[in-house]
Amino acid sequence: MHLTALILTLGLLWPVGPPPPEILRGWQPPPGPYAAGHRGVDLAAPPGTPVVAPTAGTVTFAGPVGGHGVLTLTLPHSGTPPLRTTFTPVTPLVETGTRVAAGTPIARVAPGTHCPETCLHWGLLRGDHYLNPLLLTPRAPSRLLPVGG
Repeated sequence: MHLTALILTLGLLWPVGPPPPEILRGWQPPPGPYAAGHRGVDLAAPPGTPVVAPTAGTVTFAGPVGGHGVLTLTLPHSGTPPLRTTFTPVTPLVETGTRVAAGTPIARVAPGTHCPETCLHWGLLRGDHYLNPLLLTPRAPSRLLPVGG
């Protein structure tokens, strides 16, 4: 299934908010698998902010990585390999293997050093390929404006 069609069927939510959070740093795909880049987006969120499942899924990892809490949510019916969305730094509220509905609290934002301000780093992967998680967010439809004054 094409990613755009998939997004329409999933009915995704922002992981923090409402309202939609401020984006502190956008997605900057690396030119290669080990090159510098930003493999997700940073959303403004103070420590303790609830993180909710943006859609139904299964928690496939909840624990520390490199001294920071990480949670991975795998999205069923999202193709092969399935989409996985990641959140860090967090304190997980659910265990690996838990199935959750969209909007279920799955973690809380933890203090971290990823951003100059406290933030939630939100990532999206298909297999080992990083994607822009903002593709998952609800957006207003595009509108054409008249040319000229």
